[in-house]
Amino acid sequence: MVTDKPQALEAMMTPDDVTAAQADAARWRYGFLVVVTGIVAVLVAFGAAVFATREFAALFAGVAGVVGTIIGAYFGVQAGQSGKAKVEAELAKAQELVVRLAAYVGTENAPRVIDEVLGRRRS
Repeated sequence: MVTDKPQALEAMMTPDDVTAAQADAARWRYGFLVVVTGIVAVLVAFGAAVFATREFAALFAGVAGVVGTIIGAYFGVQAGQSGKAKVEAELAKAQELVVRLAAYVGTENAPRVIDEVLGRRRS
């Protein structure tokens, strides 16, 4: 049985949350600029089409659909990427914790610890 006490596992782990937050902020900022640029381009084309044809209602319906699609896609992609990044960060933390605990327990104690924590394996 292992008798020495390990350091606090949280203190041993060094997640790089600052870099992840900066990357997330940059993705939101540049994505927002791309969306605004796209909307401005669509509105300029809409203005030119209305000026040339004098038909507002039919052209506005098309513009509303395009702008709605751009905005919906932007927020959908951002939310998906944000969730993915959080899950990957948690996975990395859990993986490091598992490796550290496995190294601490050692091969001679591993079967007993696994049985105590997870229960006996059912065949």
